Amino acid sequence: METYTAMRHFADSWGLLAMVLFFLGVITFTFRPGGKKAAQRAASIPLQED
Repeated sequence: METYTAMRHFADSWGLLAMVLFFLGVITFTFRPGGKKAAQRAASIPLQED
C-alpha cells in the first residue's frame, strides 16, 4: 500500500504540473509566429501530385 500512496502523491503534484506544461507547450507551438505558413504548407501535401 505504500507504493500506491507514493505514486498517487507523485501523480497529484508533479504529474499535473507536467500535463499543464505539455499543454502550454502545444498551445505555444500552435500559435507561434510563422506557424500559419507551415500549417498551410502541410495541409496542401495531400493535394500535390508527384
